[in-house]
Amino acid sequence: MLITIEILANHSESEEAFLKIFRDAFFQIGQPFLEAHRAILSACYRNPGLSPSMKAGTPEAVAITWLKKYCNSYNNRISRRISKLPGTVADPIISTIINARLKDLTIEHLEQIKYAHRLSMSAENIQGLLLEEFLAEELSDYGWYCCWGESIRHVDFCNIDGSLLQVKNRSNSENSSSARVRINQPIDKWFRVDAKSGRYYWSYFNDKYNTDRFSEESFAVFVQRTLNGNPDALAVEEDNPWQDFSDLSS
Repeated sequence: MLITIEILANHSESEEAFLKIFRDAFFQIGQPFLEAHRAILSACYRNPGLSPSMKAGTPEAVAITWLKKYCNSYNNRISRRISKLPGTVADPIISTIINARLKDLTIEHLEQIKYAHRLSMSAENIQGLLLEEFLAEELSDYGWYCCWGESIRHVDFCNIDGSLLQVKNRSNSENSSSARVRINQPIDKWFRVDAKSGRYYWSYFNDKYNTDRFSEESFAVFVQRTLNGNPDALAVEEDNPWQDFSDLSS
């Protein structure tokens, strides 16, 4: 029979017995059992329905599979990863549509619009990853751990006190299945900005922890620092003409 984390949680005599399976498996491969692991796996034990759907033949293999997925995600976080270039080509009809409405645009203008859109899409693709790593840094002082690699389903952060949190960049970026999972589940939700009003919600954390460290300004500083340290986090096509403007200003 294939074993899952949910099965391990449901059949363990206690939370400590469940955690011991993972602690012993990690020890066998020379990996420490961190407080972050404990917090996230404790949440899996207390909420087995949120356990990630990974299967293996033994409890030890399940534990090691979980750890590998967690570590792979952490080691490839946005401050370290090389993002992939767009895998699709632009549809020429888009330029035709724009030019039919704005008739005085030149071919050069249309090319710039096309590549500006592709560049913007690349930035949007990493926006959530940047927010995730920023929060992972800032929230660690308050007992929160990032659930790297979907190490618990539908949850982005776990607290040592058992609290669970979903985070979104914008109020309109959540799909129905993500919202539905919170029904009868102890998962709080936070989004960075209201898509209609542009209002930021950093006060959620500042009020909770009596601080002012969470702000759009500090997030922007983090983004600048991350992209300066790892420019390849943002994928830019070689033939993107906007690179020429950047080269001229540097």
